[in-house]
Amino acid sequence: MTDNVYSAPNSELSADSGELIKPTLAQILFSPKGRTTRKTYWLVFLGIIIFAILSGFISVVLGLNESFIGVITIILYIPIIWISFVVQVKRWHDRDKSGWWILINLIPVIGGIWAFVENGCLQGTEGVNKYGPPSI
Repeated sequence: MTDNVYSAPNSELSADSGELIKPTLAQILFSPKGRTTRKTYWLVFLGIIIFAILSGFISVVLGLNESFIGVITIILYIPIIWISFVVQVKRWHDRDKSGWWILINLIPVIGGIWAFVENGCLQGTEGVNKYGPPSI
């Protein structure tokens, strides 16, 4: 391990043989270390979309007032924001790029398109890269 605080982090999920690894659900959703596949990326975002639709539907069916819905929304969406952040960072790692590339989303229009193409459409690097072995 280097003492350089500016060096890229190494994955703690690595297998010495360079084989594919299968991270746990908690590692996929809450740890920004390691890599993730396009399939996992899309499944996580599909889950987030389904969760948002269901939570809106449930609040309408229950007839909750607007202030209560606002509080519940804030409480539920904080973990969702973290999960989407973590999965995007892992996709950048899979492309052998720093997680700081997530900041490209802040560039209007072009940044979102760039992130969509890189994370959602392009395949990750083959084999082990500086962020660890590929995951399943």
